[in-house]
Formats: sequence, C-alpha cells, structure tokens
Amino acid sequence: MSGADIREFSRPMTGPALVPLIDAIEAGEKPVVAAIEGMALGGGLELALGCHYRIAHSKAQLGLPEVTLGLIPAAGGTQRLPRLIGFPAALDMIITGRRVSAGDALKLGIVDQVTERNAGEVAVAFARSVVDCPLVSRRLSTWPPLCPADLDNILQMALARAWQRGRGALAPVACVQAVQAARLPYSQGMQQEQKLMSMLFASPQARALQYCFFSQRAVGKWSMPNGACWDNSTARPIRKAAVIGLGTMGRGIAVCLVLAGIPVIAMETDEKQLEAARRVVMALLEKEVQKLAVGLHLGLIHFTLEQRYLREVDLVIEAVFEDLALKKQLFAELSSVCHPDTLLCTNTSQLDVDQLATATSRPDLVVGMHFFAPANKIKLLEVVFTSRSSPEAVATAMQLGKWLGKVSVAVANCPGFVGNRMLRPYVEQAGFLLEEGATPEQVDSALEHFGLAMGVFRMSDLSGLDVGWRVRKAAGLTGPGVPQGQLLQTQQGYRYSPLADLICQKGRLGQKTGCGWYLYEGPGGHMARPDPWVHAFLEEYRRVHGLQPRSIGQQEVLERCLFALINEGFRVLEDRIVMDPVALDVIYVLGYGWPAHTGGPMYYAGEVGLPRVLGRLEYYQRVHPDIPHLRPSALLRQLVAKGSPPIHKWMWHIEEGSSRL
Repeated sequence: MSGADIREFSRPMTGPALVPLIDAIEAGEKPVVAAIEGMALGGGLELALGCHYRIAHSKAQLGLPEVTLGLIPAAGGTQRLPRLIGFPAALDMIITGRRVSAGDALKLGIVDQVTERNAGEVAVAFARSVVDCPLVSRRLSTWPPLCPADLDNILQMALARAWQRGRGALAPVACVQAVQAARLPYSQGMQQEQKLMSMLFASPQARALQYCFFSQRAVGKWSMPNGACWDNSTARPIRKAAVIGLGTMGRGIAVCLVLAGIPVIAMETDEKQLEAARRVVMALLEKEVQKLAVGLHLGLIHFTLEQRYLREVDLVIEAVFEDLALKKQLFAELSSVCHPDTLLCTNTSQLDVDQLATATSRPDLVVGMHFFAPANKIKLLEVVFTSRSSPEAVATAMQLGKWLGKVSVAVANCPGFVGNRMLRPYVEQAGFLLEEGATPEQVDSALEHFGLAMGVFRMSDLSGLDVGWRVRKAAGLTGPGVPQGQLLQTQQGYRYSPLADLICQKGRLGQKTGCGWYLYEGPGGHMARPDPWVHAFLEEYRRVHGLQPRSIGQQEVLERCLFALINEGFRVLEDRIVMDPVALDVIYVLGYGWPAHTGGPMYYAGEVGLPRVLGRLEYYQRVHPDIPHLRPSALLRQLVAKGSPPIHKWMWHIEEGSSRL
C-alpha cells in the first residue's frame, strides 16, 4: 500500500475512515499480520503499524512521506511509531519523509521478520504460529511512550533541524509537534495529530507541495515543434555509454551511469587528470555501495585516454571545458570515431547546442543533457533539443534520465536554456543592489529567509566566480579592450554591473580560492563569513562612481531579484522554449533550490498575484529604465489584462505566431 491517492485531496473522500479502521484492527482478538511486499508508505505503513505483527519482503520499502506533501502522518503514525522505535528514530523518519529498506526496518524494530520468500505465504505461516498468543502486548497504542531522559533536548534539536531543513515550511515543524504529543496518552496524542493535520491540509503550502508532486510527473510528457511526441517515440537501449571530460561534472555523470547499471567508458586526455578522476569516482562509488547496501559491479567503469573505445558505445556525454570552439572540435572528432548511430550529447550549461550539432555528420542525433552539480545528487536533468534533433534522440535522452533517477525536462535550445536564462536577471539584480548600498550577506539573508537553499552570492562562490567571468568575456562585456571598473552599458542600451569581474581580477574566485564575496574558513574551507575587504571594496567603488549608498530592505531585495527571474520566465513561455509553466517550476525547485513549499517561481507569482508582480516591475523599471530585464513581459501584461487566469491556462493566451522555434 503506497498510501493515499493525492488526487482525492481536492474532493470528498469515500469509504471507511482510516483511523477507526486501524484502531478496530488493533483492538481485535484475532491476530492480524501485515505482509509487506513492494511499498508500505504513508497510510500503508500506518495500517501495518495497527496490525499485531509485520512481515516484510527483503526488497520492500517503508516510510511516512507525508511531509513532502506539506502534511503529517495523520492515521496514528506520529503516535505509534515513537512507541515502537523510540523518539529519535521516529523523528528522523517522519521529519525527512525518507524511506527505509526492509533490512533497516528490521534493525529499527518496525518489522518482526524479513524474508526472501513470498511475504504473504510467510505471513500466513507466521499467523498460524501465533494464533494462541495473547495480543495485549502487541497493541502499540497501549504501549507507554519510550521517553529517554534527555527527551526535551532531543525534541528541541529536532525542532531546530526542522526549521533549518524546511526553510519556512510548516510541515516539518508540525511533524515534531505531533511526535512530541506521543508522550501523552494515546487518545490525547491523536487529538493533537488530527488538529495539526487539519491546520496543514487546507494550507497554501500543502497545495503548493502537491502541485510540485504532480508537476514532476507531468513534465515527462512532451511534444516537439514538429508535432512529434517524444514519449510516443521508441527510446534506444543504452547498453554502454561514454563520458568525456572527468572534471567535477563528468565524474558525477559517470557515477550516475554506473549506479544505474550502465557500463561506462570514462575518458580524459591527460594521464594525471585521468588518475585523479579514477580515485574520486571509485571513492564515490564505494561510498554509495556502502550506503545503499547493494551489490554493484565496480568493474562497470573503464578509464582510458584512447578514443578507440568509443566505437562500442551507444551514447556519449561530453563534459569538457565550457568552450564552444573546443566542444565543436570534439564533436567533429566524435563523428568520425563513434558508430554512425551513436547519440552525441553535451553537458553544456548554456552554449548553443545547434552550433555543436553543425560540427557533426549526424545533427539529428545531437541533444543537450544538462546535469546539475553535483550530478550524482541533483534530481534535475534539462534535455535540450535542437532544431534538427530527432524525436528518437530526445526520447532516448529523456528515458536515460529516468533510468538515472532524474526528473527529465525537455527544453528548446536558447542561450542559457531555461534555468540559467532565468538566473541571469536574478544575479544581475543582486549586483545592482550592491552598487546601491547593500552587502552580499544582506542580499543572501533576504533570499535564504524567503526559503532559497542558498543566496545568490554564496551560490556564486560555490560554483566559482570564474564560470560567469568566462561567459562575460565570451560575450564581450569584459576583457581586453573593454573599459574596466566602470558602469558598463552595451550597444543595446543594456547596463550590467562589473563588480563580479573586478572581484575575479583580484584572484577571488570563491570557495576554491578561499575568498570571493565571502571569506571561507573551517573544515574544508566551506564556512562563509562576511569579509571586511569586500565591504571596503564596495564603499570605494561607490565613491569612485559617485553612487550614493542607501538603505535597502528585505522586501526590495526579494521583489527585484525574484520578480526579475519570474519576468524572464514569462519571456521563456512567450518564446515557447517549454511546453508550459509547470516545467519552469520543476526546474527551479529541483535544480536551483527554490523552496518547494511555494510551488516554484511561476506558481508563486500566481499566488502573490500577477497584478502585484506587474505593478512592482513597472515601478522598478521606471526607477531603472536602463535595465531591460525589469520591463514587464508582454505575456505578463496580457494575463493581467485577462483577469489573471490560473496557471494551467496561461499558455492559452500566447499568440500562435509568437514562437521563435
């Protein structure tokens, strides 16, 4: 049993109420044994906890994932589980919503037995063996709570963890409060559980998280501009793949493929880099094997410097240095080395995939597969199709993403694709705020308080300031022949702040150099702290350019950064780079740390109110007329004029001729 059908949440539910049903099973005089095969999640696990015994197949998984939907377990899960396995273990499972294997469930004491045989047959035999045993001690609701001496401290730490993990989400905190009630008599604890569930069930956060749940399933269906639908195309089997370029991204991609059971050719051009990659990749794989407790053939990966091994692969993913000329040269080589049917994929984060395709003899078999760092952890995959990509190639890339445990989102080719295209105005607004008087920590604090996993400047330091610096050099915004240290304005009348370039010129590239927008200290040099040098640098910059600093509040930071990002999202929809706004929300929640309890940037815009988003953009555009990203998009204006229709109707209002595809 995998729990509730979430589609029923929006309509009256029928059938017997779950809580009295479970209570009746538990109170019965006949022994009831839960035979668990596959999943026992949410209400499924709560039903199993109401049974007197639990037998699980070795491949079963158990969990209470309600928190991921903005809810709490509300059929006794927060009351019975702490009584069975103790408060610390129960808090960990309920706050995170994580699943546990049958083996871990046995160690925790959730199940009584694990079997390799048919769990139903074993449970029948087990039931016969206990038919005459008294059941008084098997009814969890009658057990006294397992309250350790330091329970108050455990609960306080769990509450702090819930605030930190949730970044403003209500459900993790409510989970702690519900489990805390397990120290009360069972009936009183259930009253508290129901009270908290009622508060959450109708909350905007629960609606947003359920929107996210369905969105991640909806983006799997996609139609291309030529009318072809990738999910109606046959994906090619990938019997062996290759990863070329074993930097941070390439290593993570190789790990993903091996964990999915796909043999990998891992290729570098330098022996020293190859050996360094071998050590890191094998260490990552061994760590995953220990964590997952699964058998994995580490011999699935072969490290090499020789291109001849590429002849035997079905798909290549290149992850070399982000340089268009270098990648085009590599794609030309791959055309002659690989089998004519081999798919050629690029992990570029923003380069023109159409241009890469022109360097090959098989442009129909070229697609982008934009992984997000760390590639073996982040669930998002942007699959970028070109003007000549075949539906079969897109289908194969999408299916491969699914095999790797990713949520694949198909997007059309454009500068920055979707995620990085929307990120650019967000980052640039943050830079302008520094010019006007803010500090990096003030901006980051406002964004993190909103719920983003990381503020813009900490994010930039983590990814490396030199990454954006190279992009700006390639665009001619900085570098030799371009005036430095000035308020620059491009030929299109577009201004951008050179602050990040000036920081890079000082050798401050982020965490990798120990300093960027912040100073980095502590174990591994990962702890960011405000840097007085940056403050002095900003003051001098403003003095030189005659900029009078002013006080900037949290609300202005949020409106200028987030609304600029959302505005670019509307332009992405205008250009029909994706099928609908759901795709933008999935990309930002999974790939950029946008708080899921707000639904994603486009859903959030609808909740805030499109007229308000439009009004604030118009205000900031009047104040800063030289920043085009603040000019409201035509689609946003049109939607407001139409009365702000719901998000699933936005695409109805785009004129047929407006697509650039």
